[in-house]
Amino acid sequence: MPVLHERPRDLDAALSLLAEGGWTMVSGGTDHHPALGDGPPPPRTLDLTAIEALRGIERGPTGWRIGARATWLDVIRADLPPAFAALVQAAREVGSVQIQSRASLAGNLCTASPAADGMPPLLALDASVELASARGRRVLPLARFVTGYRETALRPGEMVTAILIPEAAGRGASAFAKLGARRYLVISIAMAAARLAVEDGRIARAAVAVGACSPVACRLPGLEAALVGLRAREAAEAARAADLSALSPIDDVRAPAAYRREAAGRLVVEAVRGALGTGP
Repeated sequence: MPVLHERPRDLDAALSLLAEGGWTMVSGGTDHHPALGDGPPPPRTLDLTAIEALRGIERGPTGWRIGARATWLDVIRADLPPAFAALVQAAREVGSVQIQSRASLAGNLCTASPAADGMPPLLALDASVELASARGRRVLPLARFVTGYRETALRPGEMVTAILIPEAAGRGASAFAKLGARRYLVISIAMAAARLAVEDGRIARAAVAVGACSPVACRLPGLEAALVGLRAREAAEAARAADLSALSPIDDVRAPAAYRREAAGRLVVEAVRGALGTGP
């Protein structure tokens, strides 16, 4: 069977091709190509790397727009406020410099791995995902975009065009904490991100998310509510007492479920303290 490879330069052209069906989209390809192994390439590949409209990180009147082709290295180099620190920290740990310069944030989300490093920081930033097809565009909260293990809400003929961060999420500071078998170039055993805004010495807004401990990374609304109104010195104790019963870690080659749950609790404390600047 002949292999068809298309590399459009225009977003509308790419959406027209997608409307035909049967295309496999590729941007950085850092997950796609290793997953092929020794198998054949897909019969029809839609290469998005020439579409400049999908690149860039910009701030507008309603918040930030991260293009679907923005790489981890783009995030590291961008001029972003302290609220984005968790995302930048995740970017620095997601892989080698070669991976960081190729892999895109949108691709990380579309892979829908429970251990996707972008999920907890972006959830803590109240991120949404902009989706486009030849029929039009729509926006979904990130929490509704990734629907399960390796599953997303993408419809046939649809692609991610941007990640959107609301202006209000730019307040405060954030931190990311990750546990792996080694410090870098490793899939997460557990991870956490926290974004906290302090006003008049007390936490006014809180967002905390955990990844690699359930089929989809998730926020911890109970802990978030408990943190609001506390002083910084009280926050670590509240984080230690967090109810993690909503998590459903698994046993696998990287760690048993019980270890993952305990690690998640420690990482949540570390992320909260990091966001407040009170410790690692």
